Amino acid sequence: MSRINTVTKETADAEQQALFTAIQAKLGMVPNFLKILANSPAALRAFLGLHSIANEGSLDPQTRERIALAVAQQNACDYCVSAHTAIGRKAGLDNAEIHANRSGTSHDAKAAVAVKFARSLLENSGEVTTAEIIEARAAGFSDADLVEIITHVAMNIFTNMIGKASHVDIDFPKIDLKLVA
Repeated sequence: MSRINTVTKETADAEQQALFTAIQAKLGMVPNFLKILANSPAALRAFLGLHSIANEGSLDPQTRERIALAVAQQNACDYCVSAHTAIGRKAGLDNAEIHANRSGTSHDAKAAVAVKFARSLLENSGEVTTAEIIEARAAGFSDADLVEIITHVAMNIFTNMIGKASHVDIDFPKIDLKLVA
C-alpha cells in the first residue's frame, strides 16, 4: 500500500483532473506513479514536460527503455522495473533483451555502450571517466546523445525515488527484482 496519497479521479481537484485527462488521452491510462506525483501538480507538470521534451531527442525509444530498465534495476525500484518491462516490450524489446538491460548490457553493441554509460553515471554520481566518454563516442554517440543519456538517467533516478519512497502500488504486471540467470 502506498505511503503517499494516490490521487484518484474521484479525489482530484480541477487541476489534477485536467492533468489526468491529458495523461489518459496520451497513454490510455494514468499510472499510479503519476497519481502520486499529482499530489503536487507543479511536480507532475515538471515531470511531464521534461519527459515529453526528452523523448523528442535523438535516442530511440528502445535505448530510452534500456536505460530505464538498467537504472531501475540498479536502484532496486520494483515499480519502475515492472513499468519499464511493460513499456520496453511495447517498444519492441524481447525478454532476453530486457534481462540483458537489467543486467547492465544489451545484445545490441551500440546500445550496450549506452546502458554501460548510464550505469556508470549512476554508480559514480556522474563522475564518468574520459575513457567512458571516448568509448561512447566511438560507438557512435554524439555529445547531444551523451547529454540525452545523462538526462534519461536523471529522470529515471527521480522516478525511482518517487516509486521507492512512496511504495506506490504496482499497476503493471509485477516483475521480480531478482534476476534469474
